[in-house]
Amino acid sequence: MKRLALGAALALLPLVAPAQADEPLTYGVRPFFLIDKLPDGALKEKLLSCTGQTPSRTTFSIGHRGAPLQFPEHTVQSNLAAARQGAGILECDVAFTADKELVCRHAQNDLHTTTNIVVTDLADKCTKPFTPASGDTPAAAECRTSDLTLAEFETLAPKMDAADKTATTAEAYLGGVPTWRTTLFADGAELLTHKQSIALFKSLGAKFTPELKDPAEAMPFDGFSMDDYAQKMIDEYKEAGIPAADVFPQSFNIDVVKYWVEHEPEFGEQAVFLVEPGDDWKHDDQSTWVDTPAEIASMGIKYLAPSINMLVALDDDGAIVASDYATAAREAGLKLISWSLERSGPLASGGGWYYNSVTDAIDTDSDYYAVLDVLAQDVGVVGVFSDWPATVTYYANCFGL
Repeated sequence: MKRLALGAALALLPLVAPAQADEPLTYGVRPFFLIDKLPDGALKEKLLSCTGQTPSRTTFSIGHRGAPLQFPEHTVQSNLAAARQGAGILECDVAFTADKELVCRHAQNDLHTTTNIVVTDLADKCTKPFTPASGDTPAAAECRTSDLTLAEFETLAPKMDAADKTATTAEAYLGGVPTWRTTLFADGAELLTHKQSIALFKSLGAKFTPELKDPAEAMPFDGFSMDDYAQKMIDEYKEAGIPAADVFPQSFNIDVVKYWVEHEPEFGEQAVFLVEPGDDWKHDDQSTWVDTPAEIASMGIKYLAPSINMLVALDDDGAIVASDYATAAREAGLKLISWSLERSGPLASGGGWYYNSVTDAIDTDSDYYAVLDVLAQDVGVVGVFSDWPATVTYYANCFGL
């Protein structure tokens, strides 16, 4: 029994000695790189006026999977980097293993791109083991957390999220990292269970925003229902003694969010409904909105987290402004969070999906700050996810957010 108790205690500890909550923070060079690119004007002048400020932690700055612009996502090291950049809220995307233990993964079926599983002895356990590229058929694999027990999951080595679809060997398939990311900080990175993330984030003085991922498996999974899954995630915060006020549970599944609101009202008070646009979605046409912000608010949901492209639009002069959807959400009394800044890499070619509502106004990396300024000042968001939190932390500190 003593050995079991010790094992349970160790499961709550982070895998490395973490930075402390009072460790001095750093912006690094990236915020200044982006500010230098801004055109002359009020925004650049304001941001330059804050160059001598001392960084401070802010809940406006949310680590999206940690700091995955340069660190393997959902690892100890990625979250340490985000915390050291002043992220006041850190994220664990929650998936489950074959033995129904909770781990931090962006998707239940991403192990083939985020770990080394395809070159390990566990490769044959994958839902779809690696197949090499052949002719016009790309290399492929699908490996799920639910293919493995927790003990097996913990043997994997995390990597930058990527795959080389031209690969003819499993070793080559591990490549494919975009040129604007890096593998410099992948060596020795460590995976996290959900319980370990709670212990780590607490030690860093950060708040928590776990996202319950819709599983790739049909539910219930071996008797494990969606309600069981949603409840288990909340229970792990209760068991760790984390106040509900420090937790912002998220889901794209509105039934999950409603479950928390109804069954765990203290945690449901800060439950976040994540949304993204459909193919026919238009910011100024309510008939294309699945649920209007007013309808969402009527369900007892208080936090709404749309993707960036839902909250910004272009006015008649081509300037970036708050979208009609953002205005409707604010009028409904919803608190807004947006995602995910610096997910798109260099913005010289329009910024990709996250900026497809304002593509014509996006042509340089400095537009990260142009969009962030509209989100903060015009849309009125209370937090922004970023793949490199220092960018958001600097802005928030400068504007007193």
